[in-house]
Parts: sequence; structure tokens; C-alpha cells
Amino acid sequence: MAAATKSIGFGVTVSTTYEQPYHLARRLSTVDHLSKGRLGWNIVTSYLDSAARNMGFKEQIAHDERYAQAEEYVKVMYKLFESSWRDDAVVLNREKGVYTVPDRVREINHKGKYFTVPGPHICQPSPQRTPLLLQAGTSKAGKQFAAQSAEAIFVSAFSPSVPAKSIAEIRELARTQHGRNSNNIKVLALVTPIIGRTEDEAQAKLADYRKYASLDGALALFCGWTGIDLGKYGDDEELRQVESNAVRSTVEAYAKFSPGTSKWTKHTVAEHVSIGGNGPIIVGTPAQVADGLQTWVDEADVDGFNFAYALFPQSFKDIIELLLPELKARGLFWDDYAVPGGTYRENFYGKPGQKGPLDEHIASTYRWKAGVNAKDHVIP
Repeated sequence: MAAATKSIGFGVTVSTTYEQPYHLARRLSTVDHLSKGRLGWNIVTSYLDSAARNMGFKEQIAHDERYAQAEEYVKVMYKLFESSWRDDAVVLNREKGVYTVPDRVREINHKGKYFTVPGPHICQPSPQRTPLLLQAGTSKAGKQFAAQSAEAIFVSAFSPSVPAKSIAEIRELARTQHGRNSNNIKVLALVTPIIGRTEDEAQAKLADYRKYASLDGALALFCGWTGIDLGKYGDDEELRQVESNAVRSTVEAYAKFSPGTSKWTKHTVAEHVSIGGNGPIIVGTPAQVADGLQTWVDEADVDGFNFAYALFPQSFKDIIELLLPELKARGLFWDDYAVPGGTYRENFYGKPGQKGPLDEHIASTYRWKAGVNAKDHVIP
């Protein structure tokens, strides 16, 4: 895909739970080179016990410890990406047969609780050095992690009121604890638009899609996302009245999005999850869908959207043919890349020349700049 395009950025999801940072850093740097700096890394932690068992563990690592591990993991990556090679390490003097000046490349000698990585990084600095950093997760640990490291954040909820508080908290933490401009953190909400030229046409599409949805599959997804097993509840049991606080609070959040639903059983939950996952379905004409997106921007303070699909590729064709003209007419969608042929980060921030992390970002503190002797640059 990178070979066939010039400007689009690619965010690849890789978990910090089972990958070794040294190995991943090599792969990400290589792809950033090959794509001319258009790579992003969506940082996640793994949550399934089945994955843990298949990766040689008896059970999954506890939630907060996974984030502690991820925090150290990312620091190792910063050291490899930013501190191991000086900006001017590569000279490429063919006449003298010199590719790299040896004393401008060094080991990082990381020794931590979870990782021991002597280094050096096996790849010369790529166009961005550190790929654009994306993250998902709004738990307490997730918010702390996002406030320090994330440049873009994925959120998913049925109603804009649900993530609004978390988004505000992340922006505040970024500003007060990490010295970042909170406006530089971009939040993307999961949305499934179902668009028709008329409202009836859009509703007919939704009705048709529901015929093919797997409710059992939806319940399995719900269980994986939340850690809540709804299988033990009866088919007609009202979940807002069960003994579990976790079940009640989760279902109440769903009910806020769909106040017309009189009873919430596990099958009701499955129907809501079966199309659109853990995000809202916005159904209607292009104008109605655009109004729905604007509501998310106004109420949740999101910057953009992560569009899910009901049909592939038809859902995206509908977005292109029906929704984008409406958004452009409202001045809500850009016409072209800010830096055609530029890096992911240049286009993300709309700043020509902004290939590496912003100066305010923690990764920039690891940067070994040209002309600085190794003894004068201490790896954080």
C-alpha cells in the first residue's frame, strides 16, 4: 500500500505485551524507511487470557502491570529510535568507503524491571525516527500513558457524553504533568455511518445489514472487550437489575444511547454490538450523518473519526460518494494533504519539516542531535 501511494499515513497496531522492543524497533524503522516516513504505531496492550496461554504464560498479566510494562517498553523504543544513532551518524562517503562514523552510534544499555536491551539499534535513523504514536484506552493507567506519549487517541463509546470526561482528563494531564499543548493530541472516535440518499434508504440498509449479523459473535466480542460474560444470564433477564455493578454500569451506558429500548437483555446488547461494535451507528442522509458527527465534535471534543464499516467496500464508497461532499460543503473536510509526499507526522500536524516528535513530546528528550558528543548527551 505504501508503494502504491505517496502521502497517506499508515498506523499499524502492535502489542507491547508479547513483542520484544529490540525486534519491533528494527521492523518499524525498516517500514518507516520504505514508506518514506509514513508509518505510525498504534500502541496497545493485550488483554485475552487465550493469547497469554498461547504465548507461553499461564494467564494474562494484570491490567495496570501491562501498562507499567508498556511504559518501560516505549522508553526502550525511544532510546533505540532517538538515542542510539546521532543525527549525522550516516555520512555515506563512497570515495572513502565510509557509511557510518562509528563513534556516532552507541549502545543504549537499558536495564529495567521488564527489559534488558544493550543495543545499539540495528537501523540507521528513519525519516521520522520515532513513528507517529497512536493509542487506545481510557482506564486510569491508559489515560496516564496517553497523556505522556500519545499523539493520537482512539476512543469508542455509544454516546459522546461517555468519553467526554476521559478526553478532558487526558488533555489536562498532558498539559499540567507533561508540558504538552493539549490541542496537539488528536482524538478519533469510532463511528459506523450508514448513509442513504434519503432517510428511508438509510434505514432500509440498516435493516438489511441486521439480517446477517451474528448475535453469538457479538456477545463473544462484548465479553472480550469488557471481561464480562453475559452467557450466565437468562434470555429475558433485565441486565440493569442484576447483582453485578460492572454489568449494570456497562448496560446503563448503552441505554443512554438508545433510550427508546424498554428492556436490556443479553440479546439486546448483542444487537447493538453486532453492527458498529462499541461505537455508535449514525443512520440517515449525508446531512443527518454530518450533524451526528458534529455533535461528537461539540460534546466530546474529538478531532476526527475512525470509520468502521458494515459492508466492505460499499460502506467506504458511501462515505466517499455521499458523506464527503456534504462535509466539504460545510468546510469540515480537507481537500488535500498539507504536505503532499510528506511524512505521516508532517501531514498529521500540517507542518512541513515536522518529521520527528514535537519538541514538547517526551521522545524529543531522547534525541541525539548532530554535533553533540556522546558524553554530553545522557540517555534519559
